[in-house]
Amino acid sequence: MSDVTVASINQAIGGKLAVLFGGRSAEREVSLKSGAAVAAAFASQGVAVETIDVADDGWMQYLQAEFSNVFIALHGPGGEDGTVQGALDCLGVKYTGSGVMASALAMDKFRCKLLWLGMGLSTPKFIELTAASDWAAIITDLGAVIVKPACEGSSIGMSRAATAEELRGAWQDAQAYGRVFAEQWVVGSEYTVAILNGVALPAIKLETDAAFYDFNAKYVSDETRYLCPCGLSTQEELELSELALAAFNSLGCEGWGRVDVMRDIDGRFYLLEVNTVPGMTDHSLVPMAAKQAGLNFEQLVLAILAGSIGEGTAG
Repeated sequence: MSDVTVASINQAIGGKLAVLFGGRSAEREVSLKSGAAVAAAFASQGVAVETIDVADDGWMQYLQAEFSNVFIALHGPGGEDGTVQGALDCLGVKYTGSGVMASALAMDKFRCKLLWLGMGLSTPKFIELTAASDWAAIITDLGAVIVKPACEGSSIGMSRAATAEELRGAWQDAQAYGRVFAEQWVVGSEYTVAILNGVALPAIKLETDAAFYDFNAKYVSDETRYLCPCGLSTQEELELSELALAAFNSLGCEGWGRVDVMRDIDGRFYLLEVNTVPGMTDHSLVPMAAKQAGLNFEQLVLAILAGSIGEGTAG
């Protein structure tokens, strides 16, 4: 990490830092934990900080009156999809992470994958699901699939389907979260790569006894296994890091984020999604990767904030 100091951070923000958390998305509880952890890390280092729940009335007026810099710890729609980023742009408030366009593209996993297809970046086959979908034909074409809401995170609304009947049921369940698509089920290993100020941090291999890395495996279970170092060869991890950076940059993402990837049994990597405001809880992956790279949690949050105010980079 470069010589980012608390003094330089305090001078740059010129007062108190706001941590935006909570909100009204299905990921509210995770966001509350992330924001609390981030705020505590700043406070422990002498950075004046205050948490603001964007579900509260009048938060924008209060923010505009009191703050010039924000750490966004909001997950899901309303916080990770460009909405709050656009509001902060209008208010003239600096914020961590990606801007409006990149946030919106990353949040919409379906359109993100369309972009990757156009750029020749590897991603599993997929198809949008509607009431008019031919469920049997989709299973014939793709085989087993994972059904996903296009604009949710934390594996909310996701389920696996291997038959036409299961596919229709999964679509019906996921509809509560908006548009839905099916993605070809990749048999193999799952990895995640954190990006911090233009640098890919060490990859993490995820292992779970669940059908897939679902909400429980991410935030509740103590049985999920996180391998970092991830067990890939130096060349394989370089290939994975380059793919993750290409995916991140393809959307115009900035600052920090996390890219999720599958590797099939033949060794080919497939992009799943980009998270522009990853979790920062005690089960979260970015802090694990940062630790492997030599950054503790406090140094990590400073580096993320520094990236948004031009006070240095991580490396």
